[in-house]
Amino acid sequence: MSASETPRRRTRGAVLRRLDASSPFAGSTPLTIEELALAAPVGREVLVRIEAASVCHSDLSVVEGLRPRPTPMLLGHESAGIVEEVGPDVVDVAVGERVVMTFLPRCGDCAECATNGRLPCSVGTRSNERGELIGGGFRIGALPRTGEQVRHHLGVSGFATRAVVDERSVVVIEHDVPADVAAVLGCAVLTGGGAVMNVTDPGEGASVVVVGLGGVGMAAVLMAVALNYRVTGIDGVQAKRDLAVQLGAEQACDPETSRDVVERADLVIDATGNARGFETAVSLTAPGGTTVTVGLPPAGAMSSISPLGLVAEARTIVGSYLGSAVPKRDIPKFISLWREGKLPIERLISSEIRLDQINEAMDALAAGEQMRQIVRFEEASHDEQ
Repeated sequence: MSASETPRRRTRGAVLRRLDASSPFAGSTPLTIEELALAAPVGREVLVRIEAASVCHSDLSVVEGLRPRPTPMLLGHESAGIVEEVGPDVVDVAVGERVVMTFLPRCGDCAECATNGRLPCSVGTRSNERGELIGGGFRIGALPRTGEQVRHHLGVSGFATRAVVDERSVVVIEHDVPADVAAVLGCAVLTGGGAVMNVTDPGEGASVVVVGLGGVGMAAVLMAVALNYRVTGIDGVQAKRDLAVQLGAEQACDPETSRDVVERADLVIDATGNARGFETAVSLTAPGGTTVTVGLPPAGAMSSISPLGLVAEARTIVGSYLGSAVPKRDIPKFISLWREGKLPIERLISSEIRLDQINEAMDALAAGEQMRQIVRFEEASHDEQ
């Protein structure tokens, strides 16, 4: 081990080697667990010991090849941990603090960042597409067997024991927030809860329909209930419909029957990530109401809707990336609601897994069996002692 490769500057993580793996992924194993070097944080970067990471459908979309990314890539973007080291230019983060990692860093200077969350940061988006940190380049070492450069996933690479990230990709939180709850804040709650809280105000006691009850959709249900809206959930999986009702939805139904039994709503959240789900959401939007779509369907997906219906009924369709959120502004709001018992984020967590079960976790997510699976990391592996 070289002088620069201290125990803190090594990581054990799940690397996506290729995009052409067939399912089930437990058999084709597109993700392999690798031991990798980490460079020291520079500039505004921090080194984080990851405590918990959750498996999101966006991770699955990359594994399935629906959202192509440069490979090899250390996957994972929804995680939380403890800061162990900071770069020389860091101003808002200190060693020992717990942080939530978010998958879109905000440079704070571009025209998009001036839209108060409505548009994603263009600088952060470009660095994510290249698999780099927002400050430029890579802090993950090469694969030891092939010498291939390992890329960062959305500036985070959270399926690992440690990560070097930019401070613009983290939000400092208090230590009383459990690590698994903190991890889910970074994507599911920001996207689903943010879409309800940030995009439009449907008015007190408004009706809200959430189409698609995965982690993001269920977070939208939680937020809508917390804001005292009348909520209906729609999903093809009975267990998810049951959970939505347990979390405060007035009713939940199957998408095949929804247009016949559900009254059109003031606000409809499409969290399905597919064209048919989007069409269902638009059809369930009341006159004068708003459809907010947050899912990420394949690039070539197309939907068919009636423009006349939009005009005649003055309905609005809004796209919302990351819940139109500003993480440093909104995550503290979510935590306050969680502390008050109004936003039981822990109910989004369906199971805990080991890092070496990550391929099986992708299969379970694809089958609709899980909402948020949490990878727990020990404080230090034996070879880091």
